[in-house]
Amino acid sequence: MSRRTPRLFATALAAGVLLLGGCAEKTSTDTPAAGGSGGAFPATVGKLTLEKRPEKIVSLSPTSTEMLFAIGAGKQVTAVDDQSNYPAEAPRTDLSGYQPNAEAVASRNPDLVVISDNLNKIADQLVALKIPVLQIPAAATLDDTYRQLTDLGTLTGHRSEADAVVQKMKDDITALTKDLPKRTEKPTYYHELGPELYSATSKTFIGTIYALAGLENIADASDADGKNGGYPQLSQEVIVKANPDFVFLSDTKCCKQSADTVKARSGWSGITAVKNNQIVELDDDIASRWGPRVVELLKVIVDATAKVPA
Repeated sequence: MSRRTPRLFATALAAGVLLLGGCAEKTSTDTPAAGGSGGAFPATVGKLTLEKRPEKIVSLSPTSTEMLFAIGAGKQVTAVDDQSNYPAEAPRTDLSGYQPNAEAVASRNPDLVVISDNLNKIADQLVALKIPVLQIPAAATLDDTYRQLTDLGTLTGHRSEADAVVQKMKDDITALTKDLPKRTEKPTYYHELGPELYSATSKTFIGTIYALAGLENIADASDADGKNGGYPQLSQEVIVKANPDFVFLSDTKCCKQSADTVKARSGWSGITAVKNNQIVELDDDIASRWGPRVVELLKVIVDATAKVPA
């Protein structure tokens, strides 16, 4: 994934919920999946109905691409956006999810387009061309992720496989969290989105993953009123004063941040995370997506923090 600015990252994760198809009305993905157990068609999710299984799917969302391949619909995906770098076999193109072009998408002759954000009113344009569009917005909770997987399973004819992916995620998360150390005080952490010191609070999707690991977020106080949408920009002074036990870096690929660059920051040498070598380098892509690989992210967090005595 190429680097997005923290503001764009926050905007993307706070995107509104839309679900469009054909000339259907806008509707929320909060509507339970229906109309397609297994591979039954017609298949319906919300107000979007597909009469037959889509065989030319275009995904303009890296997370949706990961979900489609995870549930076994990869062979039906004929094109993905330029940021969809996982799995390796995804048919990556120069299509953009940030500056989507309806003509470029339509030229692929898709029978289903999956997007994350309705940027440039891409959904409206494609609907006008009679191309079904499903918006899979940024998840706020794991339940959102589970629902999105089953929705995609329903519309692609892979509902049973999607259900299996969801169940495995739940089982894996339970296994990772059932034996967490019993602590009198929660370890604190700082999650870094970029070297500009943008972070994410406990009210964001990424924040809920850390909460599963029993950690306390130092960024919460910087967005107590929610005006920053859960993605405040912290200051050096705030971070140093909060003295987090752990620093998690999700800007290792994009911005070349590492344990060494953090240790070299002026004024950071006294932070507990620095003194105790508790700086964790994350995979930027995994840390910024809400698909099945969130289990891998949780495992990294749990493994890193479990080494600290209760």
